[in-house]
Amino acid sequence: MLDEASRRAKAAKVAAVVQHFRGVEDLAGLRVVDVGCSGGIVADALRERGAEVLGLDIDVPGLARAARRFGATTSFVCADSQRMPLRDAVADVVVCNHVYEHVVDPAALFAEMRRVVRPDGQVYLGLGNRLGVVEPHYRLPFLSWLPRRLAHRYVRASGRAEHYHEAFATRAGLRRLAAGLHVWDYTYPVLADPAAFAGGDAVPGAVARLPRPALRALRPVVPTYLWVATTAPQRPRGPRLAWDPEPVSTTRA
Repeated sequence: MLDEASRRAKAAKVAAVVQHFRGVEDLAGLRVVDVGCSGGIVADALRERGAEVLGLDIDVPGLARAARRFGATTSFVCADSQRMPLRDAVADVVVCNHVYEHVVDPAALFAEMRRVVRPDGQVYLGLGNRLGVVEPHYRLPFLSWLPRRLAHRYVRASGRAEHYHEAFATRAGLRRLAAGLHVWDYTYPVLADPAAFAGGDAVPGAVARLPRPALRALRPVVPTYLWVATTAPQRPRGPRLAWDPEPVSTTRA
């Protein structure tokens, strides 16, 4: 979370996706809420692109670092993302990048994002997939596939933690979490043209060059989905891409 280069690279990808969806060249004039901001590097990078950014987190040491480095230009608040201290429809963009697996109630997180984003705004979602082969936090293969009891044993045997706390969902589970939202999938557009989205960190280049039928077949095990969600129907306004964003059919539990 505090690696400067990787966090700014992720911010560049977030900004590129949001800008394409909105059909704009920067984030000027947009009110952005960065959920799970930690040390504030992503928030600062989004501010550099013209946004007015509010960072939220419960990471007190991370927020202290963020305030020391970036507090003169960006606001940071210690707050639970499942109960955001924000008015309804206050944000043009909500950024939620690899956060849902850490919260107690992901449904409450999604409900809060729906509440605080404007009707003409967007929610950027970077969503880890339970069926991704290598678990992203501990770099252990198949860790997130296991029942909780076995996952605890596995991560403990690796020497990397005493317990496995993260709780990922499958693509079907993520579609249920996003029920009531209109979702566009930017995963494959970023894979097909990573340079256009500063997305070189998404997957190894060899994977990105696989034929489209193969990539579609691999959709259930893609490590991370990149979605843009809205509360009212919207369409991407940016130029045509090598692989255009596709709508995601959300489902109710």
